[in-house]
Amino acid sequence: QVQLVESGGGSVQAGESLRLSCAASGSIFSIVVMGWYRQAPGKQRELVATITSGGSTNYADSVKGRFTISRDNAKKRLYLQMNSLKPEDTAVYYCRVQGSTYWGQGTQVTVSS
Repeated sequence: QVQLVESGGGSVQAGESLRLSCAASGSIFSIVVMGWYRQAPGKQRELVATITSGGSTNYADSVKGRFTISRDNAKKRLYLQMNSLKPEDTAVYYCRVQGSTYWGQGTQVTVSS
């Protein structure tokens, strides 16, 4: 069983930064691929970034160069550093164990212009 708990969301102005965290329980964290997703109002949930157990990353085109995904396997933590935020980044952000039904409950990010 894996539990995921996101934190770090909030309301910011365009151009500012936020750092999201995802705390994981369970023993598999260090060996699984993790992902950050987001869902804006009225839109489908979309993949933002993924990171393998070894640290290889992939990003959606919309966030490349602005967001950085990272992980600390010892602490069982997943992170998403979000810089140069835009109003279109407003969404609920979720972490997930890729390929599984394990999702966090989400954290709201609101970016105003």
